[in-house]
Amino acid sequence: MKTFDAIIIGAGQAGPPLAARLTAAGQRVALIERGQVGGTCVNTGCTPTKALVASAKIAHSVAHSQEYGIRISAAPEVDFGAVLRRALTISSNSRNSVESWLKSMPGLTLVRGHARFESPSRVRVGDDIYAASQIFLNVGARAAIPDLPGLEQVGILTNSDIFRLTGLPDHLVIVGGSYIGLEFAQMFRRFGARVTIVERGPRLASKEDPEISEAIREVLEAEEIAVRTNAECIRFSRSETGPVVEVDCASGKPEIVCSHVLLALGRKPNTDDLDLGKAGVELDKRGFVQVNERLETSAPGIWALGDCNGRGAFTHTSYNDFEIVASNLLDGGTRRVSNRVMSYGLYIDPPLGRTGMSETEALAKGHQVLIGKRPMTRVGRAIEKGETRGLMKIVVDADTRAILGGAIMGPGGDEAIHSILDMIQRGATADDLAATMHIHPTIAELVPTISGELTRDADG
Repeated sequence: MKTFDAIIIGAGQAGPPLAARLTAAGQRVALIERGQVGGTCVNTGCTPTKALVASAKIAHSVAHSQEYGIRISAAPEVDFGAVLRRALTISSNSRNSVESWLKSMPGLTLVRGHARFESPSRVRVGDDIYAASQIFLNVGARAAIPDLPGLEQVGILTNSDIFRLTGLPDHLVIVGGSYIGLEFAQMFRRFGARVTIVERGPRLASKEDPEISEAIREVLEAEEIAVRTNAECIRFSRSETGPVVEVDCASGKPEIVCSHVLLALGRKPNTDDLDLGKAGVELDKRGFVQVNERLETSAPGIWALGDCNGRGAFTHTSYNDFEIVASNLLDGGTRRVSNRVMSYGLYIDPPLGRTGMSETEALAKGHQVLIGKRPMTRVGRAIEKGETRGLMKIVVDADTRAILGGAIMGPGGDEAIHSILDMIQRGATADDLAATMHIHPTIAELVPTISGELTRDADG
């Protein structure tokens, strides 16, 4: 048996920085990883996908250069192999950097293999037993593959499989109209593939307010991406020419023949093969580790960080989990998950930045709300850039004037949203925000403006 002060299972976003803090405090730490260090973000998530988004943006800009008075004599051509190699090189460089950091960390032992619990303080990796009084779960999540009729007849892709493609799909059908699926839809259309999105619900990005969902759909359909919503009966089969996706929609053909199928139907936590029952770690019905506000599990001495705890499915929430745990354990902090303002981005072009509550969520929680809103067609910076699709919106409590949430879909929306996020975090009111001076010409300069033009009419 090998004894340590702490064991971290999983080298995703929260694992390496936690190892650094613990070892710097003089603890001996074992970091166990059965796959690649860096987790989803570095290997199949943020890093390579946003590299693909960047290539897709360049392809789109070149194809539309004449709109800006720039003529290109030869038709642009996308080298899909080169696009993938660029993304994978960026991913590999990032992974290698993390691994080098871990190997140089005094007091850290990097263990390769699959960890399974033997007790609340012991895990087995192969023939070896590792013991510690503190164990941190950071095992992440993977693409969910539901049991859909006929799925075994077609070779489906997940977000991880995309990076193993050897050529550009002729016609990519994406089942799932949420964030991962939408990003892949636009980038593959810009690379030259035909793309169809199939969504069971009545609209794309169903967690967003209706006008945001509609703006997203308008952007995608303007780029000739087919969108099939209300697809209540999805099943698969195979024809002589390729996979067939059968849909039960009120309009459009009942089946779609394509070359490739990408499933983007959510994520599943990697908790089903760790023998967590032997440690007394409780899961919810979806398999996520149940944690309290300090990210402690039901088993004393065991914490869960990152995607596996169901408290956020983003790199930034995983990193914030690390900050909460490290502060509470090492700095005498009292940080809690509920102290953070939930925020995220959707990286289509233009991107969507979201923070706090949507209008729908605020109303559901009993707030009387005021809304400030402006379309990008009335934002000077967006007009100058020729990118006028989208809108900005702020949600305010009508009684207290507290800022409840906001959304910015437009050029740099993923960056500009922080002007609202930071105000919410500091407990500022809409009047505080309206009184600030922002730089012209920017997208964010209109955030104080809409904060001073609040109305009860959601259509503004």
